[in-house]
Amino acid sequence: MKKDADAAIDKNEKKVEDAVCDILCVHHEVIDKYSNQLITLDRAYSLAELFKTLGDPTRIRIMDALAKSEFCVCDLAELLGLSQSATSHQLRVLRNSDLVKYRREGKMVYYSVHDSHVSELYRQGLEHIDEG
Repeated sequence: MKKDADAAIDKNEKKVEDAVCDILCVHHEVIDKYSNQLITLDRAYSLAELFKTLGDPTRIRIMDALAKSEFCVCDLAELLGLSQSATSHQLRVLRNSDLVKYRREGKMVYYSVHDSHVSELYRQGLEHIDEG
């Protein structure tokens, strides 16, 4: 059994090794063509922060609920089995990244997905993981 596990590890390590060039050869025409099209460092940091925000299972569950319907904080907390305080904190994180928005109706606050881009990002992420 250990021999099989070692072989599997060696096989996985081999795959990683096979995923790089065997020789150093820079294709300058490709570099020249795309060097001005690469994302700026500032935009890369912003995008990384967006994905970092979505990198929390609780926030993903909140996004899942909000992708289906608008919810008040009380109902969202109940649906997810969270305290209102924890729900409110996570909503604030999502709101600060412009992933969700809210509206006030009297003493109630209702949350929804910020816009169609956020809905599409969420939907495509689910499609990606479901493809396996």
